[in-house]
Amino acid sequence: MPSTSRGSADRSGEVLVAVDVGTSGARAAAFDLHGRPIADARRSYPTAMPRDGWAEQDANHWRRAALGALGQLVRELGPRRPVRAIGLTGQCPSVVPIDRRGRPLRAGIIYRDNRAIAEADEMRRQFGDRALHDRTGHLPAAFHVGAKILWIRANEPAVFAATDRFLEPSDYVALELVGEPVTDWTIAAASALFDLRARRWDEGIMNGLDLDPGKLPTAHPSWAVVGELRPALVRRFGLARPIPVVIGAGDSIACAFGAGVTGPGPVSEMAGSSTCLNTAVAEPLSDLDVTHYPSAVSPVGYMTEVGINTTGEAVDWLTALTYGGRAGRPRNADFARFDADAASVAPGSGGVIFLPALGDGERDDPGLRGAVVGLSLRHDRRVLGRAVLEGVAFEIRVRIESLTHAGSPATELRVSGGDASLGTWNRIKADVLGIPVTRVPGDATAAGVAMLAGLGVGLYSDAAEALTSAGHVEPSIEPDPETHARYEPIYERYRTLLGSSVVRGLEGGVA
Repeated sequence: MPSTSRGSADRSGEVLVAVDVGTSGARAAAFDLHGRPIADARRSYPTAMPRDGWAEQDANHWRRAALGALGQLVRELGPRRPVRAIGLTGQCPSVVPIDRRGRPLRAGIIYRDNRAIAEADEMRRQFGDRALHDRTGHLPAAFHVGAKILWIRANEPAVFAATDRFLEPSDYVALELVGEPVTDWTIAAASALFDLRARRWDEGIMNGLDLDPGKLPTAHPSWAVVGELRPALVRRFGLARPIPVVIGAGDSIACAFGAGVTGPGPVSEMAGSSTCLNTAVAEPLSDLDVTHYPSAVSPVGYMTEVGINTTGEAVDWLTALTYGGRAGRPRNADFARFDADAASVAPGSGGVIFLPALGDGERDDPGLRGAVVGLSLRHDRRVLGRAVLEGVAFEIRVRIESLTHAGSPATELRVSGGDASLGTWNRIKADVLGIPVTRVPGDATAAGVAMLAGLGVGLYSDAAEALTSAGHVEPSIEPDPETHARYEPIYERYRTLLGSSVVRGLEGGVA
């Protein structure tokens, strides 16, 4: 990591920009050098689900949305707010094959797609679970890019043969911005093809799978400057000079940095369309259920991760169904009503339990399906809303308990993202988990990427200085002991439902 001093970090008007190629759309956000949000711009795009277990996005949408949001933001900033550096992040692990001219050869296969079950199983059979976890920090699943690439080779050989590079969403935008196929260590690790400790593509695994490392982008530290904005984009955006581009990190890892999770104890929750839970550890944990990524702020150190595919999307889904009116498109006021209505229902949701696996499988359990049990004619949308919030909180507890059992106990949950604004949900999480919940205002993912951009160009000397300058949190919500005790038997019923065959789909349906 750069060791230059902050020097000119107080330059009047300068901003750091984060570009996030997310699940529901792309966003460009500007922060001043003290981490205060200045402006942002967004562009949305759809997800196609053509078959059970499939989830795809047009990679051209990633590029157009990211450039559109970035261009709008730069215009809004104007000459008084010069851009010092741009950092990148995005959903992962999602992948698109591109040809030599940088054109997508098929739709991008996103992280919650579960078609590559057989390919992941073959990786595990060939190398063994323990060896793979020790080398890559991951236990391959259909979730990972490696399995998705193998699925393309087995099922779309012409596409595979024509592929020049396999890129993740923020990698694809980086190619557009600087003209080079690059990625960072954290996004590379989401492939289950990356040597976690050596920080390079694992040639042994790649050779064993007969995959060419040359078809993958060059991997850099998260704070690396990978080029400058191409001249054509400098002219398009009306900029006075080229802007350095810092490769950044995967969205959840950037979020953890933005939330100040750089040491043991606190857990970062990226509360967006999906939920990722991350902790910082000095060395990888041995538990096969916990995945690992390189640190985004140091050449040593690691981040754990466990996650849930459809959390915020579950809230969006129910709000659209029950509050969205004839158009079925909820507004901010509808989410506020959802939150207030859920607050009016007593803990336990009148016996209704919700299992939030609405994405045709989880990343570690492709056969899992969503469920609502305990319904009665006496229940209304208020009860269903609270049950959704409680169900996600129960699943977060399942995942945090796995981190605790693996050797990374949680002392606090730091919540960031769009759904962190739902106050009722934060209260429920504190009471279900039995630990303080702290809201990180704004978007910790974008703020984390902006700080990485600042590190890359030497505005901060290290991660600690960046967090001192830009890290902000709100007062914690303490759990209520009586409500926590009330949730204990309900949580056990949730665990029973989670283990039931009733919520298992037919895995063969996603092949």
